[in-house]
Amino acid sequence: MVTYRNNPPDAAALMTSARSFGNYNLPSALADLLDNSIKAKARAIDILCFRNDGEPVVRIFDDGHGMTQDELYRAMRPASANPDEERTADDLGRFGWGMKSASLSQCRHLTVLTRRDGVLSGASWDLDDLADWKMGILDLKEIEELADPRLLQRDGTEIIWTKCDRLSEYGRVKSKEFNELVAHAKSELALTFHRYLAGEHGLRKLKISLNGGELSPIDPFLRDHPATQIKPVEHLELDGKPFNVQAFILPHFSKISSHEHEKLGGEEGFVRNQGFYIYRQHRLIMHGTWFRLVRHGELSQLVRIAVNIPNSLDAIWKITVDKSEAQLPSGLRSRLREIVKALKGQSGKVFQSRGGRIKPADGRTPVWAKYVRNGEVRYYLNREHPLIANMLEHDDSEVAQWFGAALGVIEDCFPAISIGEDFTSRPGQMNQSALDRDAFIERLDTALPALLVCSEGSFEKLRALLRVTEPWAAHTATVEEHLMAKGWSENA
Repeated sequence: MVTYRNNPPDAAALMTSARSFGNYNLPSALADLLDNSIKAKARAIDILCFRNDGEPVVRIFDDGHGMTQDELYRAMRPASANPDEERTADDLGRFGWGMKSASLSQCRHLTVLTRRDGVLSGASWDLDDLADWKMGILDLKEIEELADPRLLQRDGTEIIWTKCDRLSEYGRVKSKEFNELVAHAKSELALTFHRYLAGEHGLRKLKISLNGGELSPIDPFLRDHPATQIKPVEHLELDGKPFNVQAFILPHFSKISSHEHEKLGGEEGFVRNQGFYIYRQHRLIMHGTWFRLVRHGELSQLVRIAVNIPNSLDAIWKITVDKSEAQLPSGLRSRLREIVKALKGQSGKVFQSRGGRIKPADGRTPVWAKYVRNGEVRYYLNREHPLIANMLEHDDSEVAQWFGAALGVIEDCFPAISIGEDFTSRPGQMNQSALDRDAFIERLDTALPALLVCSEGSFEKLRALLRVTEPWAAHTATVEEHLMAKGWSENA
C-alpha cells in the first residue's frame, strides 16, 4: 500500500530558482508587473528607476483598485494561480508567478504596498532571509514611511525593488550603462503596450511614465501613414476559439521620416523586425519571427503580420511564464505559410519602388532596373532577378545581409557620369557583354543549380525562365544548345 508524506521544496532554493524562470530583462520584467496594473483597471502607471550610486531602486506605482490584505497575501504566494483554469477575458496573467518571478529576476528584495477601500497593506520577500517561507508583513507605520504619498490618499498598488543585483551587476553599473538600460526599457514598453497607450480596440487609454517621461505608443505597423498597405482582417479558429490575423506592408524608407524609420527598425533594423507580431489580449507577446515558415530576407523586410489571440488559447500557443515566447500551433502552419508567401512578393515590389519603375517593353527580367522619381533617374540591381533574389533569401541570414549591403554599395557607386562620358565620346568602344562563349557558358553553369531551384526542379520551367531573364535571354540559341548538350531537355 502506498503511503504519503509532505515533501515541500526548500523555500530559499525554490525562490532563488524562480529568478531564472523565463528570459527576463528589465523591460520584460516591468511588462509583467504592468499586466497586473492593467487587470486592476489602472489608468496611470508611474515607473521610477534610480541608479542610487550603483545600488538601483525601482518603484512602480499604479492607480488601480488595489488589493485587500488577503488578496495581497495570495498575490505574494508563489504559483498563486492554476494556468489551466478559465480566466476573465481581460486577465493578462496565467501562471501566478508573474509578479514574483519578474521582480526577483531583477532584485533580491521585493516589497508590495497596496490600498483597497482605504485600507493599507504591505508584504515583502527577501531572498536572503527566507527560512520556512518567511514573508515579511509591514505594519501601518512602515507602510506610511515607505509608500508613495499618492498611495496614502487613494487606492492603488506600489511595487518596490531593492537589492537589484541583476540591474547593478553587483554594484558595478555606471551611469551611462544604467541610462541605456532605462532607455531600452522605455522603447520596449512603448511597443509592448502600444495598443493600451493609444486606446485602441475600445481599450481604456493607459498612461505610462518612466522617470517622469510619458511613453508614446510605437505602432509597429505605421497604420496612420498613407503609404502603408493595410490588408483585410482574416478571422480564423483554433480548437473552437476565434482569433484573427491582419497583414501590413510598410512604406519604402524614402516615403517615411528618419524618426519613423528609426522607430520602426528598432535596435536591430527592419530585417530583424519583419514577421509575425503575436498579441495576447492586445498586449504584444513576441515579434520579429517567421516561426520557420520562411526565411528572414531583404525582400520581406516590410512585411509585418499581427496575430491577435485570446488568453483561452495560451496552452495551445504554449505561452511561456515570462510571456515573451509562443509556439505556432501545427494546425496553423500551412495557412499562415500561404499568407506569408503571397505577401513577400508584394513587399519586394514596395522595397524596390523608389519611384516609378520603367519596365522593359519586351517583358524580360533585367539585371538592372531603372526608376524615375521627381525627374531623377536612378538604376538599381533588380531584386526580382532569380539569382539576386536567391541570395537575398540565403539560409544564413548574415550572408543575406552582407549580400544586400554589397548590392547597395554597388548601386551607390554606379559610375553613371563615367558611362555617360564614354558613351558620348567613344560609343563604338563600349562593350559590357561576356568576353567570349566559354566565359558565358561557365557563368551559366554556375547559375544553373540556383535557377533550377527557382524553377521548382522543372526543366521546362527552367528553360522558360532563361528565355526571359538577362543575360541569358539575349543568347537563347547558345543557352538551348548548352542545355541539350547537358541532357537537360524538356523530357528529361
